[in-house]
Amino acid sequence: MAKKYYTQDIPSVIEDFKTDANRGISGDEAAKRLAEHGANALAGKKKRPMWARFIDQFKDLMIVVLLVAAVLSGVVAQEWTDAGIILFVVLLNAILGVIQEARSEAAIDALKNMSTPSAKVRRDGAVQEIPSTEVVPGDVVLLEAGDVVPADLRLVVAESLKIEEAALTGESVPVEKSNETLQGDDIALGDRINMAYSSTNVTYGRGEGVVVATGMDTEVGNIAKMLNNADETDTPLKQNLNQLGKTLTYMILGICLVVFVLGVWRNPGHEPMNALLIDMFLTAVSLAVAAIPEGLPAIVTIILALGTQTMADHKAIVKKLPAVETLGATDIIASDKTGTLTQNRMTVEKVYYDGILHEAADDISLDNPAMIAMLLANDTKIQDAGELLGDPTETALVQYGFHKTLPVIDFLREHPRVQEVPFDSERKLMSTVNKYDGKFFVAVKGAPDMLLERVKYVDINGELSEITDQQKQSILETNDRMAKQALRVLAMAYKVVAKPYDDPTTENVEQDLIFAGLVGMIDPERPEAKKAIAEAHQAGIRTIMITGDHQVTAQAIAERLGLIEKGRDSEVITGAQLDKLSDDYFTKHVGDYSVYARVSPEHKVRIVKAWQANGKIVAMTGDGVNDAPSLKQADIGVGMGITGTEVSKGAADMVLADDNFATIVEAVKQGRKVFSNIQKAILYLMSCNVGEVLTVFLMTLLGWDVLKPVQLLWINLVTDTLPAIALGVEPIERGIMARKPRGKNSNFFSGGVASSIIYQGILEGALVLIAYGLGLHAVPHGTNPHEDALTMAFLTLGLIQLFHAFNSKYVKQSVFQKNTFANKWFNIAILVSALVMAAVELPFLTKVFAVSELNLDQWGVVLGMGVLMILIVETVKFFERKADARSKQ
Repeated sequence: MAKKYYTQDIPSVIEDFKTDANRGISGDEAAKRLAEHGANALAGKKKRPMWARFIDQFKDLMIVVLLVAAVLSGVVAQEWTDAGIILFVVLLNAILGVIQEARSEAAIDALKNMSTPSAKVRRDGAVQEIPSTEVVPGDVVLLEAGDVVPADLRLVVAESLKIEEAALTGESVPVEKSNETLQGDDIALGDRINMAYSSTNVTYGRGEGVVVATGMDTEVGNIAKMLNNADETDTPLKQNLNQLGKTLTYMILGICLVVFVLGVWRNPGHEPMNALLIDMFLTAVSLAVAAIPEGLPAIVTIILALGTQTMADHKAIVKKLPAVETLGATDIIASDKTGTLTQNRMTVEKVYYDGILHEAADDISLDNPAMIAMLLANDTKIQDAGELLGDPTETALVQYGFHKTLPVIDFLREHPRVQEVPFDSERKLMSTVNKYDGKFFVAVKGAPDMLLERVKYVDINGELSEITDQQKQSILETNDRMAKQALRVLAMAYKVVAKPYDDPTTENVEQDLIFAGLVGMIDPERPEAKKAIAEAHQAGIRTIMITGDHQVTAQAIAERLGLIEKGRDSEVITGAQLDKLSDDYFTKHVGDYSVYARVSPEHKVRIVKAWQANGKIVAMTGDGVNDAPSLKQADIGVGMGITGTEVSKGAADMVLADDNFATIVEAVKQGRKVFSNIQKAILYLMSCNVGEVLTVFLMTLLGWDVLKPVQLLWINLVTDTLPAIALGVEPIERGIMARKPRGKNSNFFSGGVASSIIYQGILEGALVLIAYGLGLHAVPHGTNPHEDALTMAFLTLGLIQLFHAFNSKYVKQSVFQKNTFANKWFNIAILVSALVMAAVELPFLTKVFAVSELNLDQWGVVLGMGVLMILIVETVKFFERKADARSKQ
């Protein structure tokens, strides 16, 4: 917005935009301006075309290695089938990645469409309701309680108008608006009382304003522009996969070189050197291809895609696949209070009348003056569907009447308002005069201290008497007790007059009142939030509350949620107190605080950075435009789907469709499952590959017959696909939320995975070599013992990996438990892979794979090695669990 319209008077603004405050602009003019300025909507980052997104999927180092391997397999080794399989897996990975990105964007767009408000504008002298996207500069917009401001407006009418601007300024208290012209060029956004800004909410009164900016030209749009230019950062998952890809690249090059050199060096000299060179080169290339877990990218994508689908079912929309895994590593959840930990609706908790403090659950009748005053001195609008519109405090009082099953609508219809003295911030009171049984009932509500100054009598059980100083003191003490419980307290008073006032002013109406009672309200905690916080705590995840509310309110809600123990004031800090702490001190002591009250957007970023400086992974929730910087700074930004602005949703990695804290904890659980299943797939694939490499390396070193390229590639095809993918869809392990966060520096090889890959790979290779030796020397064989022994080694290497897949279900837990066969897809994958592996023994395939037909004794050795693989790994796991238990003690 180029001009500072808050410094211009109303006539000059109307002149600038060639509009009319009473008639608005014409429909034809509106269409022209819409074409000129574009839709009144925020522009996201320019969407990349589908082909560009598809190309992006091939920029990963792991994918490049696979493509090179596919080329080598086809062109050099002439194994076009294997090359085709590798390319198919790579393409599948790319397609899944593009589809998931498109699906998540579609879900976010759907959420945007659901939340697009309408706007009431004056065009051609008539009031019309149009989609907010069609609002144009110069439109005259009508505002009332419950409306979302559709664009930036210069107010021309403001009658008791209050607008909640937390989305822009972070200040939760509604701002009183005016149409007066302001003086000064550098007035802060929150102090521009004659402006109404896009995406803010009208909570009280009514107003009218001329649209001075739409879409990306609004204050919200300026922030959106900055966010659209922000750089993306790699997630921990992306970093881990890149690290794994580099490691495999160096390992593969080393394997090729060593095997090739050893094979040539061990040449007995009875074949031409050029034939040996070609044969060993093909073997080295085949082994290199076998060493690459080409199923891993597809497995990772499938696991993440399934995780996002599960989370969508739980009301969480993940915008980018890797965010699922990052959630599983979360150490800190920094949550907003209102709407996420609480219900985002004020609720009556206590009512004081007849000298007694009552719980909200106690009965109250419509004869009670306190109840009457709550309903009559109230500007809440009741929609046909029963929806209540207005200030949250006032709607809570009407809702209280509905909860008591009182005939609220009939009561209000029978006692219409005839006069009022609107609320203002100086006297902190509002009054109404309503028809009541042939007379007129004056209902007053407001701040207890201000109201008591105007009270002369007190109503106790229907009997009136002059109020004493002692009674006033008792009322104020009750008010203080309720306030210390973080209740927002209002006082009610009344009187009955014979006729309406000739001059309804505060001096006439709000005098000689009868005290009726107090009402205490609070935005209560969500019932499921307390349980979710406890579950997060059990999982080693710390929840901290960050809110713009007052310290007393924040502390009371935190105590009720179990975030802090009762009376632990030291864990609560305000934004003003935070400003006095140096960055070094706060970074060292950030763990001392669990509740942050009266904070600004800058404070939120500072809190996130302090935790990150301590090596923690932080998930941050936010719903306002001002939350966007902290959402970007956090490792996982969590936007609110219901109350959130489009800018905050755009900055977030995940959007909660229900604004519920419990959904975040469920997402963490899914993230942990995702990481655990990726680890299982890596453990399985890498240990099998170590076994293959070790087998061929030692066979070459010892001068034995070496597995043929076709045999290596067949094992690679059969064992690296279905079983590994099936491991990726294992259900959530029992006790997964009882584990501590794995830490920022952890990776897929942490938690015993690296050591397991090494010893299990060595064990696998050793058992294959033992099978070869037994086939050559100890087991009855056919006419060609070397061919039989090599066949046994080939089948042992293939089938032992399928047995080992069961070991990989649990890194350290025993496989002998009732849930071992719970994954039906895993069971099917193992059965199909075993049948395909054994199919090489069919007579018409033996020549293709250069194998002989084994007898029962030889098959007994092959299967026995597979069983031994499970038993030996189980024994090692048993001692690992014992060692872990001793270290914990």
